[in-house]
Amino acid sequence: MVLKKRYFWQILIHVILWLFFYGLLLYPFISQERPFPPDLHIRFIFSFLLFYINYYYLIPKLLLKKNVANYIVISIVLIIIFGLIVNIFGNLAFLKTIPTELNGLQKKHLRSENPEFRSFFMSIITFGIPYVVSSLLRIYIEWNRNEDLRKITENEKVNSELQFLKTQLNPHFLFNSLNAIYSLSVKKSEKTSEAIINLSELMRYMLYEADKDLAPLSKEIEYIKNYVQLQRLRLSDTENVLLKISGEDKQKSIAPLLFISFIENAFKYGTDFKGKTNVKISLSIFDDAIHFSVINKIGAYRKEAKNSGVGLTNIKNRLNLLYPDSHELFVENDGLNYCVRLTLKL
Repeated sequence: MVLKKRYFWQILIHVILWLFFYGLLLYPFISQERPFPPDLHIRFIFSFLLFYINYYYLIPKLLLKKNVANYIVISIVLIIIFGLIVNIFGNLAFLKTIPTELNGLQKKHLRSENPEFRSFFMSIITFGIPYVVSSLLRIYIEWNRNEDLRKITENEKVNSELQFLKTQLNPHFLFNSLNAIYSLSVKKSEKTSEAIINLSELMRYMLYEADKDLAPLSKEIEYIKNYVQLQRLRLSDTENVLLKISGEDKQKSIAPLLFISFIENAFKYGTDFKGKTNVKISLSIFDDAIHFSVINKIGAYRKEAKNSGVGLTNIKNRLNLLYPDSHELFVENDGLNYCVRLTLKL
């Protein structure tokens, strides 16, 4: 359907161009009420031929393949040859219109007044205009086609990278969640069954919502709540685990799984060797933006950042792909607290 529409517009443009060009040829004779020259139709036919020789053959075979010098030489030669041929036809057509009973002096006088005998350069101009137009039109169409292909290729590349990043994120998240439930089962905690329910809700979201380009913000928030609750069930001291959400989330959508890696790392490094966790999560929703922040105290023991897994690198890459010009990310580490602030413009 898209191709048919594109070809329709191309054909329409060609028809309009030829009507306009033909109108230019006729206008001087109509406006001055002069008779049409006998070779007018020949000029139009030769212009038509030259236009499409250039459009379909010379430009694709020479100009678009960067063989510019040959293209220019062949174009000039063709225009001159066509001009000479049309000029010969014009002269022959005019001679047929001269009455045979006129003497030589009268015929010479008519030839001197006949535009066809001094119209060679006019023929060059007549052929040159549609020739240049055909070049510009074909170059524009090729540029437009290449631009469409570039956009398609770029979108496919972005989608491939996003899918790859998601395949990294999901196993990473699942691994951490299973570890949380495993620790509860080892302790034979009564919270194990509740943790399994939380994990099932998390997995349901990841299976049915996270594979889409956009997810309802309300479901993303529910996902965060379930994850935080799962961590509360796992950890021994969560008195300082705070989750604050403000603003209206209805009729808003975002790319899924943007916040979870930051929250995962906050719980990972915000828990000290005694099991005490200090994590503060805030999500403020406005009409045109979302402000997210997560702050955690750095525990007495923590791994080096290079061993922190794929989470943070993953989410930075996703943000650059999904919100290249509409996000701001700040990460601060003063040695005591680790703070992430993210603003998404809707």
